[in-house]
Amino acid sequence: MACIEKLAIRGIRAFSPEREEAIEFQTPLTMIVGANGCGKTTVIEYGTTGCAPPGSNSGRAFVHDPKVSGVTEVKAQLKLRFKNYAGQRMVVVRSMQLTQRKTTATFKQMDGVIRANDASGERTSYTHKCGELDKTVPMLIGVSKAVLESVIFCHQEESSWPLQEGAVLKKKFDDIFESARYSKALDELRKQRLAKNAQVKELVGDLKGLQ
Repeated sequence: MACIEKLAIRGIRAFSPEREEAIEFQTPLTMIVGANGCGKTTVIEYGTTGCAPPGSNSGRAFVHDPKVSGVTEVKAQLKLRFKNYAGQRMVVVRSMQLTQRKTTATFKQMDGVIRANDASGERTSYTHKCGELDKTVPMLIGVSKAVLESVIFCHQEESSWPLQEGAVLKKKFDDIFESARYSKALDELRKQRLAKNAQVKELVGDLKGLQ
């Protein structure tokens, strides 16, 4: 079973970009106490899905403010150590950069890294583009991105989604239960069945001709 073991952050929100802070998650339960909206689960969600929290101005407000430190650029990093669905220990590293210009700040996500030990025990590292990483990590955990975002790490501002109007609610449930993939699979099975039936009829006709 997949589980999260350790989280290390640097340069995220109020955390200094100069040193790394870490928390180890104990079993069966680790309780993180804090005010609503202070980001208790946000950093974990970002590590797993790559989604910046709502209201963060596309990630600009998620990284430590360069003006607070008196610099023009802040480099932030988040490391998440976890066991995948097969029990293999892995580490995902996400790096960000916030550059302060005269009137605006520019947020940039760097390529991410996944580290793991292979069958021989040797550590291997794989570099991924951000989009690839956002798809790969949920697959390794064994939980879809929609479930991570809307169920496990649902933000307080978005927790009322079950009360939304019909079309929005249907799309949310379709994403959670991956009904679109199920429908595509059924369509493909129907196509394959029709093709096989046609092939069988053709072979039967050939057989009768030979007899």
